[in-house]
Amino acid sequence: MLTELEIKELLHRLAFLEPGISDIFILSGYPFQVMVYGKMKSVFFEDFPVEALTPFQTEVIAFNMIKDRPYLYTKLIKDGYADFSYALDDETRFRVNIFSRQKTYNIIMRKLDSKVKSIEELGLPKIFYKIAKEKYGIILVTGATGQGKTTTLAAILHEINKNNSVHILTLEDPVEYIHKPIKATVNQRELGTDFSSYAEGLRAALRQAPHVILVGEIRDRETMDIALTAAETGHLVFSTLHTIGASQTINRIVGFYPLDEEHQIRQRIAATLKWIVGQKLLPKVGGGRIPVFDILYNNLRVREIILTGESEGKTLYDAMTQGGPFGMQTFDQHLIELYKKGLIDEEQALYHCLRRDIVGRQIDLIKKTKRNSFYGRNNFRAW
Repeated sequence: MLTELEIKELLHRLAFLEPGISDIFILSGYPFQVMVYGKMKSVFFEDFPVEALTPFQTEVIAFNMIKDRPYLYTKLIKDGYADFSYALDDETRFRVNIFSRQKTYNIIMRKLDSKVKSIEELGLPKIFYKIAKEKYGIILVTGATGQGKTTTLAAILHEINKNNSVHILTLEDPVEYIHKPIKATVNQRELGTDFSSYAEGLRAALRQAPHVILVGEIRDRETMDIALTAAETGHLVFSTLHTIGASQTINRIVGFYPLDEEHQIRQRIAATLKWIVGQKLLPKVGGGRIPVFDILYNNLRVREIILTGESEGKTLYDAMTQGGPFGMQTFDQHLIELYKKGLIDEEQALYHCLRRDIVGRQIDLIKKTKRNSFYGRNNFRAW
């Protein structure tokens, strides 16, 4: 049986096996696996030869990781999963999910950066500096799991922390990035350890004199209600939703409420929403991954669409396409830009776009321009 020290040594070896490792997979019936730049890779150690982990081996590792948190045993047995943060002795940190699968316990660990990266270090669009200067309202970062939403939010909070003497309060599941106070006072609370639900944590937050509140995820109507109330009373609220694109995000929020409350909730969203940032991570030409963004700013045109709903010729996509002066862009515009710079290939651009007809035409124009430029140079040299 593996000891705690041996488990930590094993996890350290997996985490630092090679550059680009983002996740560790410890699954019953499989060898050890890591995700490298978005691709799965099996790992075999000569001194720990495992072709396929047994249910007992994965259970020993899982239970060792939560032995100091008895409430997680209860959650794991009751709900079939448990989320928490985990640190090695060298302060390497992970976001961990243990889940049951056919009477076995399995572990997926997301490796976390020890240092909070800035907007500049991540290469985020310049508009993110403007987002960090907002004083109240709701800002949502959306996208599927593992697309870098938490990293983006951490960079924005870091920018606020550097420049503003405010109280930042975070509600996370689990705490991923540790924000050390610079100008701001920062309190980070973890679901399960410090509060029982996002709704309860957010309700308590309103009595803790925050200027800025980060809610790890809005999962239900109750949390959405309190977040809207916080924004309406002058707080700046950041959160995430597992949606893709601004239209889907607005529809998801409206969908939390019954039909007879749709008009009222649209008014509240229109009054409090500041930005929606959609995010995806795509394979980058030459290796690694690169983020692509969908950015909506709530100006007068967008506010009207939120209030009345989308219709032909009046869509959020149209508003974002034409909203460049306000810092807006669609996924499609960013995909075309990245393709033009040679950072992503045609296949990725077409696979992830929202309007294939528009992106396809733009890619054809870019290819045609490159061909003409190439032949023009060659003809000039021949002449």
